[in-house]
Amino acid sequence: MGADHNIDPNKISPWESKYQDGATGWDRGGSSPVLDQWLEKMPKGRVLVPGCGRGHEISELVRAGHLVTAVDIAPSPVQHLNEQLQREGLDANVIQADLLDWEPEQPFDAIYEQTCICALNPSLWAEYETRLHRWLIPGGKLFALFMQTGREGGPPFHCALPEMQSLFDESRWKWDNQPAIEVPHPSGIHELGFVLERL
Repeated sequence: MGADHNIDPNKISPWESKYQDGATGWDRGGSSPVLDQWLEKMPKGRVLVPGCGRGHEISELVRAGHLVTAVDIAPSPVQHLNEQLQREGLDANVIQADLLDWEPEQPFDAIYEQTCICALNPSLWAEYETRLHRWLIPGGKLFALFMQTGREGGPPFHCALPEMQSLFDESRWKWDNQPAIEVPHPSGIHELGFVLERL
């Protein structure tokens, strides 16, 4: 496990507290149902899972032959994921870091954006999009799940589709022509899944 020991404790605390208190309503307790569909489309190679949480998808990605890097800011889910991988005899690069203060050694072939963006304040979205673009190779794929809360405030913050299309602009991203995959969430809200190509 890698760790960025310079993470601002004030950024860690709110998320770690949620894990300690069991206030993790975003956690399905298993991988997203959309992953099975996306595994067939995901290019083999290096895959990043930003804001991985307990990382239910990580094992499936590793078993599918990917070299997986998983990043989260809170220590509890990072520890949980490492222990889970060890029990299963699987290997992934699990890092505790602030995504807005972290850089990989080399870009990725794919990024599995499992609603990480909705956990960030919208004021940070432009910076996050810039990082996602930088972290992918040209032609790399972004598998994104945009949370649809239909309400103000957050987290999770509502990722309205027009706003996402503006943020992931066609000058930098190619949106696939497939309709959104609607993924129901146990909390009663839903996500919209899209595959974007980094130009």
